[in-house]
Amino acid sequence: MYDLRVTESPIDIAMTRRSDSGGSEGAKMAADLGELLVPYMPTIRVPRTGDRVFRSECAFSYDSPESDGGLYVCMNTFLGFGREHVERHYRKTGQSVYMHLKRTAREVTTGAAGGAVPRRRNGKVFLDLELSHDLHGDDFEYEDEAKLVIFPDHYEIPLPNIEELPALVTIACDAVLNAASAYKHHEPDSWEEEIQVSKHARSLRQQDSGVRIPPSGWRCSKCEMRENLWLNLTDGSVLCGRWFFDGSGGNGHALEHYRETSFPLAVKLDTITPDRADVYSFDEEEAVLDPHISEHLAHFGIDILQMQRTENGHTENHAQSRASEWEVVQEAGLKLKSVYGSGYTGIRNLGNSCYLSTTMQVLFSIPEFQRAYVGNLQRIFDYSPLDPSQDFATQMAKLGHGLLSGQYSKPPAKSELIEQVMREEHKLQPKGISPKMFKALVSRGHPEFSSSRQQDAQEFFLHVVNLVERNSAASENPSDVFRFLVEERVQCCQTRKVRYAQRVDYLMQLPAPIEAATNREELLAYEARRKDAEENMMAPPESVRARIPFTACLQAFTEPENVPDFWSSALQAKSAGVKTSRFASFPECLVVQIKKFTFGEDWVPKKLNISIDVPDFLDLSRLRATGLQAGEEELPDLTPPIVIPEDARGTVPPEIDESSVMQLAEMGFPLEACRKAVYYTGNMGAEMAFNWIIAHMEEPDFAEPLPVPSYAEPELLRTSAASPLDNQPPEESISILTSMGFPRQQAIRALKGSNNNLERALDWIFTHPDLEDDSEAMSDAGDTEPNDHAFSNANLHSDSTPSPDQDASGYELFAFISHMGESTMSGHYVCHIKKEGR
Repeated sequence: MYDLRVTESPIDIAMTRRSDSGGSEGAKMAADLGELLVPYMPTIRVPRTGDRVFRSECAFSYDSPESDGGLYVCMNTFLGFGREHVERHYRKTGQSVYMHLKRTAREVTTGAAGGAVPRRRNGKVFLDLELSHDLHGDDFEYEDEAKLVIFPDHYEIPLPNIEELPALVTIACDAVLNAASAYKHHEPDSWEEEIQVSKHARSLRQQDSGVRIPPSGWRCSKCEMRENLWLNLTDGSVLCGRWFFDGSGGNGHALEHYRETSFPLAVKLDTITPDRADVYSFDEEEAVLDPHISEHLAHFGIDILQMQRTENGHTENHAQSRASEWEVVQEAGLKLKSVYGSGYTGIRNLGNSCYLSTTMQVLFSIPEFQRAYVGNLQRIFDYSPLDPSQDFATQMAKLGHGLLSGQYSKPPAKSELIEQVMREEHKLQPKGISPKMFKALVSRGHPEFSSSRQQDAQEFFLHVVNLVERNSAASENPSDVFRFLVEERVQCCQTRKVRYAQRVDYLMQLPAPIEAATNREELLAYEARRKDAEENMMAPPESVRARIPFTACLQAFTEPENVPDFWSSALQAKSAGVKTSRFASFPECLVVQIKKFTFGEDWVPKKLNISIDVPDFLDLSRLRATGLQAGEEELPDLTPPIVIPEDARGTVPPEIDESSVMQLAEMGFPLEACRKAVYYTGNMGAEMAFNWIIAHMEEPDFAEPLPVPSYAEPELLRTSAASPLDNQPPEESISILTSMGFPRQQAIRALKGSNNNLERALDWIFTHPDLEDDSEAMSDAGDTEPNDHAFSNANLHSDSTPSPDQDASGYELFAFISHMGESTMSGHYVCHIKKEGR
């Protein structure tokens, strides 16, 4: 039933009490075990379907069975706790029975001639336990130990002890030890799923067809497709794949080829590197591993040991290529010294999780985040809920402590190494942390971050900021360091009248004007060579990267931009309008994103191949907002009328072309944004809706649900200028919030600020507690006054008058995150952080 190694014989196992007196407490006979456990039987549970068993990670730290103190698993809640935290759980819950798991690594001893057969490596006892990366070879074996521990006296019952334990306890212990990973069990199709070795990998027969695959210039042999190309590992055919959600596409010729030939394995050409390659099995219908991939590729002239991935995504001979973007960013070839201790802890990759690792490393290098979570560590832990794995503050504090404490970043001591060699025992050195529990929590319910696909670091940053704000209603909000006000000035081109409005933002997005490149002649010459090579089916020339000055990006940010579908309240009609943006207040910590992506003619998102030198010091004083200037006349504060077609009055809202919606959603855009795009373009097709998305994708409510007007109540709508009552939230929603004790005016503001979404309105109220006093002083009569503009200012928290600290416009670069790879949907993130002047 158990696959465990224990030092005692099952016949001699006894229940012992941990004591420093060398056994003065004495040992009771095994026959007493059943009687001993009787008082605790009601608290011991057998894991049921839906229960998650955390056997590899402490809820409050990154202790595991490999840690010095091992891991304690509660036999009631199935949460795991390190030695420093198990007492807290016992005091809070009164749960007394825990399973103590401990893993020890020992070096395999061989005969004098080195010919002895190594002992069997015991590495799959705790199924979801990550092994140390340094111990994956056959030189080590693992000795696992499991005990039942009864608190508070720390009575220990070594396992297995099947004959003497009550049947319920035996069943519970067996179920805990054999439960699936807590993360696999919770989200079986999510990011934790492992890729398996293909059943065809070892027996694959390759045809000796003389095919040799060139390092570049690939095309589908049936349709001339240049993207999403797959190399069949049996006959060397290069064929295109299917159209995918991420914008990559093809005509499915690789799958057709399999149906005709039954050749099962194919490798995606632009994923081949010395470290990995994406292999798909048509027969098994899933991505697979091929342990013999280097041999299978060598059959077609691809020597991956002599290849490297270059900037343009193709593979070239190492000796002929220049230093790649990958090497430069990761400082390959330099003698780098490993650093240990506080603030120098790495994060292990959980599978395409570099976007999370780099973002969180940078966030926890900011003093406000350190103070809010690590500085309040004990208070957060003491007041955590009964299930700390589901508490955002607890998991943030755990992650911050794991990165900053140095507890998981210790250099090996020479004296310990000598002692370990003498004992043939290997003490596992901490090699960073694996934030599985944190990722599962912050990605819960999110269709992208809960997947194993590559994600955008900027989107994840905003996602985390949103979570921080939601969970900081009654405490310090560290994300305020990023918060600033943007003043948007919109001018009607016909009347020259203006409107000023302010909105909250958390990062500055800078355009990358390719037309401002300083090496335009070189770029034009490269483009001519590239087209010539493409027409003659030759290898493409070495790419030329556009060099754009950072000042040009700032200049492009300040340039006026056209406002599509601008409705001029002065003309009471649509007109041409332009918008400019400035800083109404400056954040303490400025996040800047260079928009290095665009869309090709085929709608596929593409990353710009550009180089921008970011300065170490940045002065944004010239971007300070000025407000309404002398001589400027404001546009009337009127909202556009809602015009209802005559034939639509009294009917239900128009249907939305779901086929166009899904076509856009498959390109990676949020579903609600796609619905809005199709609706607002009158079901005129995916192309028109796509243009709407490009024009509106930076708006704050871009992905918010579509607010479709109710055509069934035409008497509430006006074809003339709408009064403020037209924007009044539904009375039933207001009643629900006021019944919870919130003032009416605050409920109205919250619903207006959340598109009448009741759940988001509650979040709005809790994240704007300082507006409560003001709302109580306002009467219901104020609801009917034209105060839309006043509301937009009131919704800006307390920052409408910037404080001196927030008004500082000079910044020093302290961290940056780099994306490597040519695609917006794949690649790798690396972060650099300035610490101690380095």
